[in-house]
Amino acid sequence: MQQLTLDHNPPHQRHSRTSRKAAEAFVPKAPTKRALVLAYLKRCGRAGATDEEMQRGIPMGANTQRPRRVELCTDRLIVDSGRTRLTGGGDEAVVWVVNEPANIQGDA
Repeated sequence: MQQLTLDHNPPHQRHSRTSRKAAEAFVPKAPTKRALVLAYLKRCGRAGATDEEMQRGIPMGANTQRPRRVELCTDRLIVDSGRTRLTGGGDEAVVWVVNEPANIQGDA
């Protein structure tokens, strides 16, 4: 599996020693987790996926998946498709896709 080596530091609560230690322990795992999210979205193609769909499909916990999605978005590897889908709770959620012209709304 492709290893993404982009420089991102996992967030933590500055006042919490245990939160800081957990973030430090996660550093070696983050590139692999990012790669899992990116690979899942590549498999989804133009259909893309919401955060909730990624969490179920990978599977990956929300507190692990969302930060990896934010990192991929920050690095412009994935983008908002311009579409939304309803979550299990009935709310609209952004559909994320790999940053390729064929995946973005308005492109053929």
